[in-house]
This record gives sequence, structure tokens and C-alpha cells, in this order.
Amino acid sequence: MTTVTTPRQRPAALLLTPAAEARIAALMAKAPEGTVGVKLSTPRRGCSGLAYSVDYVAEAKPLDEKIETPGGTFFVDGASVLYLIGSTMDWVEDDFTAGFVFTNPNAKGTCGCGESFMV
Repeated sequence: MTTVTTPRQRPAALLLTPAAEARIAALMAKAPEGTVGVKLSTPRRGCSGLAYSVDYVAEAKPLDEKIETPGGTFFVDGASVLYLIGSTMDWVEDDFTAGFVFTNPNAKGTCGCGESFMV
């Protein structure tokens, strides 16, 4: 007897809210020539050790997580995926600030200014 297994689709490392998807679309609409998407990474910086960084990218790396959105391709840095699994990325604007906001269940703490986090 032969058993056939089909791999199940892996859940995205990160959930994007409709507001975050709209912001990605706005960024891609004015992206520099040669841009293939927007990428989230977690470089080491700040008081707590890791920070969120969103940048344009000109090429996809093989280990990056790729998320297709209505406004363009969003990448999650392959080295950052483990820090972000289960997170939600939102775009929030008010009278004084505008920016991406992350709800990360893996974060064990943040610095006082909110610029960095630790896992």
C-alpha cells in the first residue's frame, strides 16, 4: 500500500491588516525603479536588542518569506521569521504620528521608547 502525502500550506509568518496592505500599495506606487517589493527585517539595534525595519528591496533573497498583497509583494527577512511568527503588522495614523505598529507574541519586552524589542 502506498501512502500519498500532500504538504499543507504553511501559514504566513506575519499577518497584515488591511491598513498595512494599503500602506504597502502606497509605498509600491511611489517606489524607486527596480524595486520588487517591501521587506520587513529585525536588525540588532536599540536598547532591547532587535528593531523593526521596513525597506524597499531590489531583489528577493531565497530564504525570505514572500507574501503577495493586492498592492505588491511584501517580504519578511529569512533570518527574522522566527522572531515574527504569529505577529500582526498594522499601519496607524493619527494627528501626531504615522507608522507601522507590530503586535508580536514572541516579544518578551520592549525598551521604554518602544523602538526595540527582545525575544
